[in-house]
Amino acid sequence: MAGFHTKTFIKHDDYMTPKHAWEAIAEYIPKDKVIWEAFYGDGTSGTDLTEMGHNVIHEDVDFFKNDLGDVIVSNPPFSLVKDIMPRLEETKKPFILLMPSSKIVTSYIRNFKGDIQIIIPRKRIHFAKVSADGTKTDTKKCNFDCFYYCHGIGLPKDVIWLM
Repeated sequence: MAGFHTKTFIKHDDYMTPKHAWEAIAEYIPKDKVIWEAFYGDGTSGTDLTEMGHNVIHEDVDFFKNDLGDVIVSNPPFSLVKDIMPRLEETKKPFILLMPSSKIVTSYIRNFKGDIQIIIPRKRIHFAKVSADGTKTDTKKCNFDCFYYCHGIGLPKDVIWLM
């Protein structure tokens, strides 16, 4: 994550999704499908989704070499999104991905040719940082907004604003 005040622009993919971010969209996550939380991180996302009543596959496996579950629900590593989206096109698997709002104008999102639906959170999501020693810290310093990008989920509207 970039820190404008410190002028450090190092890519970090070790930020975990807080449970409340998944709870905010609980009504839109299919209950009758096997969820693949495809990006393991520290493992808490899979645990959180399971605690919410979903049948979840959450294993530390290579996303690019596996195709598990019926639908992907995940916060992917942002530095890999450019590679992840073409892989999702290949698998034709429905998904809900939590990603920066700026991704909406990228060619790899446009490649879905209008078949992307968006859920816009009520407020900015602050991710938990996991350090090299495994310590988790709630940052409260996220400097960008995120959307939930959905494909094949069948949301009632193309854009849903959470209240």
